[in-house]
Amino acid sequence: MKVLFVCLGNICRSPLAEGIFRSKTQALGLDWEIDSAGTAGYHVGESPHRLSQKTAKFYGIDISAQKCRQFIAEDMEFFDRIYTMDQDNFAEVKRISREKWNPAKTDLLLNSLYPGKNNSVPDPWYGEEPGYHEVFKLIEKACDKIIEEVKR
Repeated sequence: MKVLFVCLGNICRSPLAEGIFRSKTQALGLDWEIDSAGTAGYHVGESPHRLSQKTAKFYGIDISAQKCRQFIAEDMEFFDRIYTMDQDNFAEVKRISREKWNPAKTDLLLNSLYPGKNNSVPDPWYGEEPGYHEVFKLIEKACDKIIEEVKR
């Protein structure tokens, strides 16, 4: 199974999702390929935001080795499932994918918790550290639900 998480800059939300999901799948002995990307190229090659790293570390997950990258159309073919953090990122993934677009493998992350609601994972970029913890917990719940569903 190959899973990709996508947000805007691949610096806050999707690196947290990648780290959380990887940690959970490894703990279960699942040999899944997990990655993250951004729809914009603002931070390509950079490490995740310092507060994303600090928050992940607080929960026992090290995301410091991750490097931000931009979503490319070929990701649509390579990954089995692609989860976006909000509707804007979903639309951008569709636009970037062009003829490779596959709606059957793409969804908003929080639809795993609230089917069909198309809720967004809040972007903590402009906020303080508590917002990163809230986002972490929300993403963690969604990751648990996805793993539960896929294992079925």
